[in-house]
Amino acid sequence: MSADLTGTYLTLDDGRPAVRFSRTYGHPIDRVWQFVTDADELAHWFPSRAEIDLRPGGEVRFSGDPNMPESTGRVLAVEAPRHLSFAWGDDELRFDLEELGDKSTRFTLTNVLSEENTAARNGAGWEVCLAALDRHADGSPGSRAPWKEFYDGYVAAGAPSGAPVPGLD
Repeated sequence: MSADLTGTYLTLDDGRPAVRFSRTYGHPIDRVWQFVTDADELAHWFPSRAEIDLRPGGEVRFSGDPNMPESTGRVLAVEAPRHLSFAWGDDELRFDLEELGDKSTRFTLTNVLSEENTAARNGAGWEVCLAALDRHADGSPGSRAPWKEFYDGYVAAGAPSGAPVPGLD
């Protein structure tokens, strides 16, 4: 069985590689903003505990990920409740929210990659994380999504691969 991929591999206008995901949630923009910025909400879906000082230049503290050491990043831009971007390792994460008018919100995550060969690995990881966010946003239980199936799907779709995979390499 192959996993349904929801991400897109792309090259940004500035030439940097990225993977992008978009979802629509049946919640007002302020609620979806909490999913993106509140450490307790992020704990439901983000791969590390992330505590964010929500101001440009503010520190982001990452902890609790068994595959990564504790680390810090920096907030690159924040325009509550529509945009947040921060550095995570050598990558950049961008969260863009758009109010759709019917008390729903379009959520777009763009992972700007420091290395092209991380596209399949990161794409698969975000599929797992965003499936958890989907369940949290809907209030529905569920099991963890199959990372390896997503990874194989991204590789088969031509997303650059070859980066080390923590826990498997």
